[in-house]
Amino acid sequence: MKKLIIAIFLLSAFWGYGQKQWSLEECIVYARENNLSLKLQQLNVQLAELSVFRSKAALLPGISAGATHNYNYGRTVDMYTNQFATDRVQSNNFYLSGNVTVFNGFRLINSWKQSELEAEAARLDAVQATQDISLSIATAYLQVLYSLELVNNAQNQLNVTQLQLERTRKLQVAGAVSRGNLLSIEAQAASEESQLVNAENQLSIAYLTLAQMLDLDDVASFQIVVPEIMMPDTAAFLLQNPNDIYRFAESNQPGVQSAEIKIESAEKSLDIARAGRYPSLSLSGSWGSGYSGASRRVTGINMDGYDTTGFTSESINEYVLSPSWSYSYETIPFADQIKDNVNKSIGLTLSVPLFNRFNTSTAIKQAKINVEMAKIGFEQEKRNLQKTIQQAYNDAAGALKRYQAAKKQADALREAFKYMDERFNVGAANPVEYSDSKNKLITAESDMLQARYEFIFRSKILDYYLGKEITF
Repeated sequence: MKKLIIAIFLLSAFWGYGQKQWSLEECIVYARENNLSLKLQQLNVQLAELSVFRSKAALLPGISAGATHNYNYGRTVDMYTNQFATDRVQSNNFYLSGNVTVFNGFRLINSWKQSELEAEAARLDAVQATQDISLSIATAYLQVLYSLELVNNAQNQLNVTQLQLERTRKLQVAGAVSRGNLLSIEAQAASEESQLVNAENQLSIAYLTLAQMLDLDDVASFQIVVPEIMMPDTAAFLLQNPNDIYRFAESNQPGVQSAEIKIESAEKSLDIARAGRYPSLSLSGSWGSGYSGASRRVTGINMDGYDTTGFTSESINEYVLSPSWSYSYETIPFADQIKDNVNKSIGLTLSVPLFNRFNTSTAIKQAKINVEMAKIGFEQEKRNLQKTIQQAYNDAAGALKRYQAAKKQADALREAFKYMDERFNVGAANPVEYSDSKNKLITAESDMLQARYEFIFRSKILDYYLGKEITF
């Protein structure tokens, strides 16, 4: 049995050694590269950049070309000969046309500027999303570290109690202590085992949360690097002013910058709507030519004889003759017809809006509302930022005070329990006093640990808004 236990221990150690342990930096980099929400943000940026290209291209002329190939059957007027044709006639048409907007109330220019603003806002939103996911990963990572310390503390407390339990059992067998004392220590050990199980469950949940944020498939083997986390400089923290942090964050947070740019974008949208009140002027031109199978030309003339066309007078009765001619034809070649049938055009088109069922006025009113909504969104973004910073600062200050108080209490209770343990070992204290002292120490250490990590977490949030990299 002993050999089996040793084998299991060695196998577990080997398996744990082979597992990859993730550092905070690796978790953040992995999330930035694989998070689906961030990928969607990047696609939104690409769409916005394509919109910029499209709005720029809208300023260029539009050019199109075309061709037709037809066969006409039955009686029809040939468009190139203006004569009736009854046989099957082949015809071809070719054209090249272009148009460009000369003026339309600066709609195209404002659309271009608006698309550039929207692209910049999309880029800033993507940066903000990247920073937010980094902060979320750091928060979850810190929760795992906190849970690990809870498990470690619970295990240490249980180890102390189990040693005391073994000693009490020996004393009870020797008749030095009563069975009641032994049962009290056993109850204390059972209580601490329950606390250890709860801490391990909390650790499993913390690991699961972090692994799910990373979208990892293998959650069971996921482990992190446990760095040595130092308490932030409390003196430097006390010198900080939340208003100064807010002013810095207001000028540098991508989310706030994006909200401000969206106001400019909404104002450009208003300019675009107002363009509907202006006339539009466009320039167009075209070139075309064609071919008809009915278009012919004379290739030869022959005199066949004479035709009687009349008489000179009734008395003389002489015939009036005129020569009779016969003609030979050929279809005009394709290249010649294309050259001869060229037609060109150029023109200006002016369109003046008179009444369009209030579409323009309604669009202007809607655009004005969107401008106001963008301004409110900007103010809301700043206020939320200010509230978050104020809350983080107050929480950090409160956690620091709780940590300092809990540390003093834990130090005192640790000495008190040490003294109680010595008294209990010589029979000068009963199990109730021992358990009470032990439970007070456990509670104090748990409170101190919670306050410590709360202060670290809130300090990291403030560092984040100061533009500092999140590291442990």
